[in-house]
Amino acid sequence: MYDYIIVGGGIVGLSVAYALYEKYPAIKVAVIEKEKQLAAHQTGHNSGVIHSGIYYKPGSLKAKLAKKGNETMVAFCEQHEVKYDQCGKVIVAADQKELPLLENLYQRGIQNGLAITKINQEKLLDLEPHVNGLEAIHVPMAGIVDYKQVCEKIGTLIKERGGDIFLNTEAKQIKETSQEVVVETSLQTLHGKMLINCAGLHSDRVANLTGYHVDMKIVPFRGEYYQLVPEKRDLVKNLIYPVPNPDFPFLGVHFTRMIDGTVDVGPNAVLSFKREGYKKTSFNLKDAQEVLTYPGFWKLASQYMKEGMDEMYRSFSKKKFVEGVQKLMPGITEQDLAPGPAGVRAQALRSDGSLVDDFYIVNGKRSIHVCNAPSPAATASIEIGKQVVGSLNSYSSVS
Repeated sequence: MYDYIIVGGGIVGLSVAYALYEKYPAIKVAVIEKEKQLAAHQTGHNSGVIHSGIYYKPGSLKAKLAKKGNETMVAFCEQHEVKYDQCGKVIVAADQKELPLLENLYQRGIQNGLAITKINQEKLLDLEPHVNGLEAIHVPMAGIVDYKQVCEKIGTLIKERGGDIFLNTEAKQIKETSQEVVVETSLQTLHGKMLINCAGLHSDRVANLTGYHVDMKIVPFRGEYYQLVPEKRDLVKNLIYPVPNPDFPFLGVHFTRMIDGTVDVGPNAVLSFKREGYKKTSFNLKDAQEVLTYPGFWKLASQYMKEGMDEMYRSFSKKKFVEGVQKLMPGITEQDLAPGPAGVRAQALRSDGSLVDDFYIVNGKRSIHVCNAPSPAATASIEIGKQVVGSLNSYSSVS
């Protein structure tokens, strides 16, 4: 009998297990992951940015946990010798019409308690000599890390403390009673006092499997990247972001120096017809049907039709993609970009078409479901773990 069974071996599930052992060293925890390795999906296809929390609504869980999570993630990497670089980033206004949006974002960052500065063109060019911008926000606490390496370290710590990690183990059936939670997996049956759902792209399905039909569905959006060819990597010193389009719920094409020295350029944001669909040709009938028959999706699509079509066009037209890139970096040409990786973002969407904008955690009888944990979840993961464990006080008989 386990004290806690955690579904999902990404950075959020592992961070919850880590937080549990930090608070309750004598317990027994099982983490089950359907893939053959940890961090196989959202975490392993992450941009690797340690975010600051500048973008998020003041007072929201995202804002609070990202800011604190930034500090915690850096401290974790320091303590456990995981390579990271707190290199900073610039958020750039490329033209006059973006200046008011930049000011609004700056004020939001100040409200969120961040030590950021507005810089003029001269100082911007000192930091990023090849960028096109009138003004920028300098965010010195932003950084980069390989979140797979973070997960490997957390996994090692969990095992050292007596926890079990089961790979190639998919939750097939979940029965929640007044006494226990029984998880029938693809390999064995596990019994626990409590279940914590951190299944990411499948978090809504695991919640449904446990008997909780929440008013949201995971809609997968694929983010496709290019990479700068090696001889052009020096065009980007650290992290360069545009001012976000307030009419579209994504951050836009940006430039990310990765911890291995490569430079990612992207992403776009297109609907994926498979929850784990990393290629344009990826398709899963069940996943596609769920999205295309969901009323909330069509309400969302009608609201963002123009932006969505633009994103699809850029997905299939490198020339169009490069035009967007050149707004910030005029010196980059099609020849400077090689095909890069792709990731899939699990975006929770309500039936009325509204996006679930914040982290979304649902409490069951003997279960907790982290149903929405998009970016900056990797940055905030250790703090999300603490948040979930802190909510277990109401389950004192379990813990």
